[in-house]
Amino acid sequence: MDAALGLNQAGAGRLTRAAQEAACLTAAKTSFATATRDLERLAGLKLSESTVQRVAEAIGRRLGERLDLGELFGAPVVWDWNRDAGGKTCAYVSVDATGIGMQGPGGAKAEGRMPYVAMVYNPTPRDELGVEAGGGRQGQVRYLAGLTSLETLGPALRAQAGHVGMDAAEQWICLSDGGSGLDAYFETNFPRGQRILDFWHAAQNLAEFVKLLHPSNAAEEKAQFDEWRRTLRQEGGLAVLRLILNTFVQDRSAEVQDRHRRLLEYVRSNVHRMDYPTYTSNGWRIGSGPVEAACKTVVNARLDQSGMRWGEEGADGVCRLRALYRSEPTQWAAFWREASRPNIAVTV
Repeated sequence: MDAALGLNQAGAGRLTRAAQEAACLTAAKTSFATATRDLERLAGLKLSESTVQRVAEAIGRRLGERLDLGELFGAPVVWDWNRDAGGKTCAYVSVDATGIGMQGPGGAKAEGRMPYVAMVYNPTPRDELGVEAGGGRQGQVRYLAGLTSLETLGPALRAQAGHVGMDAAEQWICLSDGGSGLDAYFETNFPRGQRILDFWHAAQNLAEFVKLLHPSNAAEEKAQFDEWRRTLRQEGGLAVLRLILNTFVQDRSAEVQDRHRRLLEYVRSNVHRMDYPTYTSNGWRIGSGPVEAACKTVVNARLDQSGMRWGEEGADGVCRLRALYRSEPTQWAAFWREASRPNIAVTV
């Protein structure tokens, strides 16, 4: 009976596979203390808070090791990719980073860390006015998250994309906020993809400069920003670059001149992914809102609550569990189904 329940696996302790899953599920959703109470109320399972934490973090780390090696859970599928305005099927990938609080050995202070959140997804279609249309593909998303590197995250996300039939999509879209290394990440790992800089981040950079340019005239600031944002949306990055180049700042403060120079560098380095008129006419998304929302729902909602401080291994493990939990439901079930097999059993 112990063998059937998985209790004979090295390091499995006194928890069956089902008890481990219950501990991980509750710990992925809420704090370890609350998870302990929920397990007793819902299942009559009495575990200490430290046991729930130990189990969840250990299995999360093992999950991460398997994902980083390119392992996949469940049978491959081909998503019913939504079509753009030209009738092409489109697949989307996106990556961002978010912050969580950390704690050093012995309760010492430590700098926060930035887990990555990556996703391959099939967004709900929109009509010609940009409104969400019916018949969407709710739930068709795979997340990866953890204290990992972009070099490790690349093959792992490619594996997930391949598992849902991204190769079958005629058009790939790579959306990001332009963070350090992300453009090269997409170029390396998804070379077929059209890389798009999040429109709202680009507009925010324009807004910050215009505000500095008109520090005491809100009406002029608004008028110029509205013009530049409209130009960016309707004519693209090259047109905005010309506007910036034609803005005379030689008689302004050193701060304004420096911000002008940095804005020019920003637009020049990103202009190849700021052709918003073409993107919108094709019916493609131009906002990285989904991955920004994922940073909140996958990581921050669990790991960035008031007073929370994490060790590195624990943070990474819970990030991995959260990403699995928030992905399409088949992934959580497939992981635990495969974890029950003796040759790939998850031990804690």
